[in-house]
Amino acid sequence: MARICGSSLALLTLALPLTTPPLLAQGATQTVQPASSDFDIAAVKSLLSRGDAAVASGNLAEGRRLYDLARDASRRLLGFYRDISGSFRGLDARIPREMDDKGRETLTLLAEANLRLAALFRRQSQPEVAIPLLVEVVKTMTPTNELGRRAYQQLVELGFVATPYTAPGSTGGG
Repeated sequence: MARICGSSLALLTLALPLTTPPLLAQGATQTVQPASSDFDIAAVKSLLSRGDAAVASGNLAEGRRLYDLARDASRRLLGFYRDISGSFRGLDARIPREMDDKGRETLTLLAEANLRLAALFRRQSQPEVAIPLLVEVVKTMTPTNELGRRAYQQLVELGFVATPYTAPGSTGGG
């Protein structure tokens, strides 16, 4: 019996740190600083920068790989930000607002990745691969946004569309 109690006591002391309430529950609230992550907006920006460096050094395959990774991470982040935003709608307006802001920033990064990847494909004389990326940018950013206008201009240059677009208030023909 003493042996069983001793074993139970040893297991209990091992599990004790797991059941101790966190300090946050004992006192005032505090702001949690985000840990460094490979899955956040900064990581997407890093992938784009690394892709730019690879393309600038002539390593187009590595540039493409990094731009693809940036696109994939952006898409996943967008979905997560939308999910969290929707979960908190009507409960705490601060959280959806934060997630929506992060979502807009991530959508811009996705558009930038698409533009860079399209430029890489154009450089490799593969307009058939660049065109869907450019159309996606126009669709998501709209022609009223600078990135959307740049994408549409490239579609004109590729001959995919013939009618140039000039945003109201901008200079140029149209």
